[in-house]
Amino acid sequence: MKLKGSFSSHYSKLTQKCIIILLSLNFLSLNLFSQQSKPLTRIEFVFDASFSMFGQWQSGMKMDIAKKMLTEFLDSIKDVNNLEIAFRAYGHQYGLRPERNCQDTKLEVPFGRSNVTAIKNKLKQIVPKGTTPIAYTLEQCGGDFPTSSNANVRNIIILITDGIEECDGDPCAVSLALQKKGIILKPFIIGIGLDQNYMNSFGCIGKFYDASSESNFKNILNIVISQALNNTTVQVNLNDQVGRPTETDVNMTFYDEQSGAIRYNYIHTINNKGVPDTIILDPIGTYKMVVHTIPPVEKKGIELVAGKHNIIAIDAPQGYISLKMSGNVNPTCIIRKNGEMQTLHIQSFNTTEKFIVGKYDLEVLTLPRTKINKVDVAQSKTTTIEIPQSGSVSIAKPSEGPGSVFVEENNKMVWVCNLNNKLIQETLILQPGRYRVEFRPKNAKESIYTIEKFFKIESGISTSVKLY
Repeated sequence: MKLKGSFSSHYSKLTQKCIIILLSLNFLSLNLFSQQSKPLTRIEFVFDASFSMFGQWQSGMKMDIAKKMLTEFLDSIKDVNNLEIAFRAYGHQYGLRPERNCQDTKLEVPFGRSNVTAIKNKLKQIVPKGTTPIAYTLEQCGGDFPTSSNANVRNIIILITDGIEECDGDPCAVSLALQKKGIILKPFIIGIGLDQNYMNSFGCIGKFYDASSESNFKNILNIVISQALNNTTVQVNLNDQVGRPTETDVNMTFYDEQSGAIRYNYIHTINNKGVPDTIILDPIGTYKMVVHTIPPVEKKGIELVAGKHNIIAIDAPQGYISLKMSGNVNPTCIIRKNGEMQTLHIQSFNTTEKFIVGKYDLEVLTLPRTKINKVDVAQSKTTTIEIPQSGSVSIAKPSEGPGSVFVEENNKMVWVCNLNNKLIQETLILQPGRYRVEFRPKNAKESIYTIEKFFKIESGISTSVKLY
């Protein structure tokens, strides 16, 4: 139907408006999605204000240089989106006499989005006084981060210090406990003019950086904030038996190795260039990657280099098991590693599934069970398992009563199943073979009234057995 005159013009304008509105809504939804997908980052700066910060370093006093560098650094991040920062200091409230205070730590500025000025002002007021309670301070940091149900939040500690623990605490244990609980990611520690003998003490707490000079200190701050705010790229190579990254189309889960929390899930793919596709991961923390092949393969202790393209390689050579059976009955099959009892997978017949290269034991849930051991799965090849089509038997009984079906194997009676003692007519689906049924009527109280019948099952053929 054609539209004429002004109505046609009005309809055309209305259509254009609708299209514009739809495009605007689409753009808005994409923009919202983009904003939501970017994680909220919380950074708590933990500042050493112990008495040793009065010491000379490079062009002046450690405290003055650290304050200046941190102030400049705060100015550089004041306009960063999705960032909340906080400031805690230690060793600045109590002197070393008459005795040191090992609980001398305070959250001076709590988390907020616009508190750079507040932190800078607080920095100006701090004067070094006391001791270095790193373990206790880290423990208190655990309560500084707001609780959040949003999994897309990163809680980060940046510790700036010139000394090691002086209060008999265990910073390593405290840091590890906070990481395992998922309260914080692995802390960053920036050591200012530290004695060489002390540097190894920080490796267990988190990622340690040695600021050996003022310019080095500034560069390290930039590196740390880059890791804290930016994602980095990763390529996962699922290697076949000859080391080529040809395996694909399988889900990968990245866990935080300390807390066990799920960080990322991706389905692996080969991109249009014929290489494993690039994914984006947070460079902070240590990952455990599980590739959900059958059986799964995993790699632990994965640490990424921020700002660079990382390649994670893992051996995942695979082949296929194809199960075939003609007819309308499709039994299921339990698949286990050869010689093991743990079930890896339950596969239906007339399907094909991918498995890690190796040998497997199959148990088909037919009557009777069909067991096939040491099935070999080779790289990129399909191993086909075909079993005979089932047949059926219809058993008619004179009355209710107990009974069982047996198959004859090597001159032995092997139990197959029990009959339903409430039915007088039932049908069973059985594999080809020679069987016998044993039945006794319910009211016959002597064993000599046992009825025995022999029958044979052939593929695709129905058989009748009358027990009277």
